[in-house]
Amino acid sequence: MTSLSVVVAGSSGFLGQRLCSELEARGHRVTTLVRRPARLPRESTWDPRAGLVDAELVGSADVVVNLAGSPLIGNPHSKRWARDVRTSRIATTGTLAATVAAASSPPALVNASAVGWYGDHGPAELTEASDTRGHSLLTRVCREWEAATGPAAAAGARVVLLRTAPVQDRTHAPLQQQRLLFRLGLGGRLGDGRQYAPISSLRDWVGAVAFLVEHPDASGPVNVCAPATPTNAELTATLARLLHRPALLAVPAPVLKVAAGPAAPDLLGSLNLRPAKLLELGYEFADPDVEAVLATGLRA
Repeated sequence: MTSLSVVVAGSSGFLGQRLCSELEARGHRVTTLVRRPARLPRESTWDPRAGLVDAELVGSADVVVNLAGSPLIGNPHSKRWARDVRTSRIATTGTLAATVAAASSPPALVNASAVGWYGDHGPAELTEASDTRGHSLLTRVCREWEAATGPAAAAGARVVLLRTAPVQDRTHAPLQQQRLLFRLGLGGRLGDGRQYAPISSLRDWVGAVAFLVEHPDASGPVNVCAPATPTNAELTATLARLLHRPALLAVPAPVLKVAAGPAAPDLLGSLNLRPAKLLELGYEFADPDVEAVLATGLRA
């Protein structure tokens, strides 16, 4: 594999740190965008809210990876949290997409998104060709988030949209929190548990995104999730068994709607997702189902 010059935004996050390490291990040259004064040779300061980034650095890269955005874990009743979730993603994506588009030879843009783009589809099997439905907070954010990459695509750049499922790892939410609850005997399904809940292991997320960075033909939306999507009840039962704990409790849907507020539709909605694009491109999953994903996540 030819060494690539890769610029990464969001490199300080849980996923960003691990992706940068993987790309460097594969022999690629990684420069990270930071919001403080640069302290290392492979750092570059930027201010996405002000639209400021080193255009020469971006324009000379082979691939730009954007994982930046405020945490999705927060107070769902807070208007400030909801505003930050949206504006942090639109600002970073818009700044990078415009800079990519202005380059004489636009680099590829591999941009974060989330499976929430689809909205509730019940039991129907979904691929990247499926539509988007509903008006939940995350669904609306994902639509704008992906649309913000438009200038880069219009300029002819290879644009990949990472529709990421929750990554399961014991050091990171949501599995970190679920593991604690289950160990305390407080774990259980959400609602009736029949809703499908796509997931990914950390090693498959890192491996798949590095694969997409390197693959010259990868473009458009890509579902980054395990090939076999479990229901919430299956996810709950598997986690309980692996932790040797009961899972007798359940959070009734009406209670969850009050507790989670505008985020409730994303917890109760059903996404029976398939990573059709990754499978078509030849990516081989290390953790193809809920058993493997959770076992790997709990060993981390």
